[in-house]
Amino acid sequence: MKKLGIFFIGILSILLVMFVGRSLLNQETRADESTGSGNKQTLTIFNWGEYIDPALIKQFEKESGYKVIYSTFDSNEAMETKIKQGGTHYDLVFPSESIIPKMLENELLLPLDHQKIHGMEHLSPFLLNQSFDPENQYSLPYFWGTLGIMVNTDVIAEDAIQRWDDLWNPAFNNSILVLDGSRETMGISMQSLGVSLNEKDPQKVLPTIEKLATLRPNIKAVLTDEIKTLMIQNDAPIGLGYSGDAAYVISENPAIKYIVPEDGGVIWTDNFAIPKTVKNLAGAYDFINFMLRPEVAKQNAEYVGYATPNEAAKALLPSEVTEDETFYPTLEAIEKMEHYEYLGQKTVELYNDLFLEWKMGL
Repeated sequence: MKKLGIFFIGILSILLVMFVGRSLLNQETRADESTGSGNKQTLTIFNWGEYIDPALIKQFEKESGYKVIYSTFDSNEAMETKIKQGGTHYDLVFPSESIIPKMLENELLLPLDHQKIHGMEHLSPFLLNQSFDPENQYSLPYFWGTLGIMVNTDVIAEDAIQRWDDLWNPAFNNSILVLDGSRETMGISMQSLGVSLNEKDPQKVLPTIEKLATLRPNIKAVLTDEIKTLMIQNDAPIGLGYSGDAAYVISENPAIKYIVPEDGGVIWTDNFAIPKTVKNLAGAYDFINFMLRPEVAKQNAEYVGYATPNEAAKALLPSEVTEDETFYPTLEAIEKMEHYEYLGQKTVELYNDLFLEWKMGL
């Protein structure tokens, strides 16, 4: 009996030692995580797909000691929903300008501390202090570009399409690939009719969808990223696309020409922003500062294909790129273009309902 008691005392002693050791280990782990000691601290980034040179992520990890977890989204709405749910603690996110006011309404973004950001002096003045974020309190431009028309000049004469309205030419029957997005595709008819892309009055929006309905015979398909592949493979002679996507298509198929229509135009920005889910705030600023370095921004622009907002980086790019006004429009041309604005939930639903009805009629 005495031996049995000694045995149980020994077991309890071992369990006590294990409990104390585990508690100390947990305390050390929490301390490591809070101070970022060693290489244990991570930086979780949420960005559009194929929107950064992977080599730059590796370079940042090597320089900073952070481990980057890189996730992607395919729409602003999907990104906003993930941030709102808060299940993943993203440290840095890249929203388009049109969604930022909504994210601010829902208190999903933190204000930026400009004192912690190095390189803002390199950013293009015409992209700063926009109405969606006065004084750039919550965002800074990451990339910018336009929306236009890709045309295969082996099939269609270069001067055959200069305006949105030219797409209604009966000669283009079953020839046009359009984007599966209400703002982009409805914008074709809106700007062709002189209606703002940001119109909220249903009485002015309805005629634009009626005109878009008359374009149906010329529509070959409503797609997203597949447009690039089909244009490269000469499966369609005309495709709606963003300037960066057009640059990639042209690099693979030199017969493609990119046109920003004379009867309208779109200029947009995607932006650095810090979401409310941030855990590694210092790391978020470190990454922004890294990406604002001119040589880094230049490398990223070459990889991605969109226009860089970094004027110092732009100076490092080949002149044949920066002097191409289809991808780096003049300030005079930019002043005639519209930015996508947040329309409010009611108007967004109107656009989406009209666009869905239009697609069902194809």
